[in-house]
Amino acid sequence: MSESILSLSEFKADASRLLDKIREEPSRIVLTQNGRARAVVEDYAAYQRREQALVMLRLMAQGEADARAGRLTDQGDVFAALRERLQDTSSSDA
Repeated sequence: MSESILSLSEFKADASRLLDKIREEPSRIVLTQNGRARAVVEDYAAYQRREQALVMLRLMAQGEADARAGRLTDQGDVFAALRERLQDTSSSDA
């Protein structure tokens, strides 16, 4: 993914075209104000994919920490509890 650096005034002057460009080819635009980086603009779909990847990484790290600390549950017990909850939910819906 490429990255461009533009001043906020440059971005404002051509925002529509620049937004189309980042949608077509994955890239980010770093916006500067008074010569300092202030914000990043990227395609929303790319943002969502990155956020989902971060959630997965956090879950993996939590799982590893739980395993190291001995906080484990047998797979069969987990699935049995899920089946029971699903049955309770479907029974209460009837």
